[in-house]
Amino acid sequence: MENESVLNALDAAERSFEQTPQNVEDGLDVDEAELVQLRRACRLLAAASRLLDDGYYTVVIESSFVAIERTIQFRLIHDGAMDASEVISSHRRLYQRGAEIGLYDDAFGERLAELWNQNRTKTYYRLGIATESQAKAMHELATDVHQDLVNASQVRHECLC
Repeated sequence: MENESVLNALDAAERSFEQTPQNVEDGLDVDEAELVQLRRACRLLAAASRLLDDGYYTVVIESSFVAIERTIQFRLIHDGAMDASEVISSHRRLYQRGAEIGLYDDAFGERLAELWNQNRTKTYYRLGIATESQAKAMHELATDVHQDLVNASQVRHECLC
């Protein structure tokens, strides 16, 4: 890249991640990894709700999928089925792990994985165009999954929703 302003922006972005954290996002200043995942899901759902009203359907769909995954990850860590430092690189594997510990049955986990595989990729890479009805349905699904998994935990009072 030869554009000086782009190079300067890259330098600034790199430096920003090297600095001591200041002015952190409200609600995410917790030490427990499980609560970070829980509250990230809460924030994603809140942002998706606002963006849905403004017609940003692709972002709502993406945020909804990520909120579901952060909520599952929260429960995996909370329930001791996953170490906080563990990285699950496959979306399908994350959904399977949730089924393995009984967060939901295998069929539900497989349906989530297929929903992600068949539809998230289409809207994200614009192979299909996101619609209002898709965005609303995904946001409702993410909200319902989140509420169900959080309400079944012992730390539902930590939810920011």
